[in-house]
Amino acid sequence: MLVQSESKTYTLNEYRALEEKAEFKSEYDDGEILPISGGTIEHNNIIINLIVMFKMALRGANYHIQTSDLRVWIPQHRKATYPDVMVIAGDPVFNDNRSDEILNPCLIVEVLSKSTEGYDRGDKFLYYRSIAQFKEYLLVSQGEYFIEHYRKTGEGQWLLQEYRGSEKEIALESVGVSLVVKDVYEGALVTS
Repeated sequence: MLVQSESKTYTLNEYRALEEKAEFKSEYDDGEILPISGGTIEHNNIIINLIVMFKMALRGANYHIQTSDLRVWIPQHRKATYPDVMVIAGDPVFNDNRSDEILNPCLIVEVLSKSTEGYDRGDKFLYYRSIAQFKEYLLVSQGEYFIEHYRKTGEGQWLLQEYRGSEKEIALESVGVSLVVKDVYEGALVTS
């Protein structure tokens, strides 16, 4: 969740130095630092479920599952973000040889909240699409069984498939994994 910050402009290295000492994470937007607030228990439960499912399904394969503790650097937009969950195919490519900033996720998942929903669907998705290796994007609602799945075609188009209801199955081509919606939401309170 993003909150308003001061209008001072920072270099990427100044941001990195502040982030290394910070008690709370912030995103970087071409010189501006945007603090991120914490999530809800539902938000956390969904993230934990996804990590466990990916870890079990991809065991022994050359994929790396990461949480929101690892930044993605998006050079074209000079943007650093912390996706809720991401998967990297093959070896991580680190920005400036830093172990806390990667360039090559193939799958990104954002769990939607009221304060970030528009950003996650709009500008943030636009930024992510500039990553060459990025192939799939999941937007997971917290309050109902509803997941939006964007998949990049071989022609570079993004196709949207919506999944409503707990019994739906989502096939993630970029990682060769299928998820059942109800498993994503296990332990999270949903209204339908």
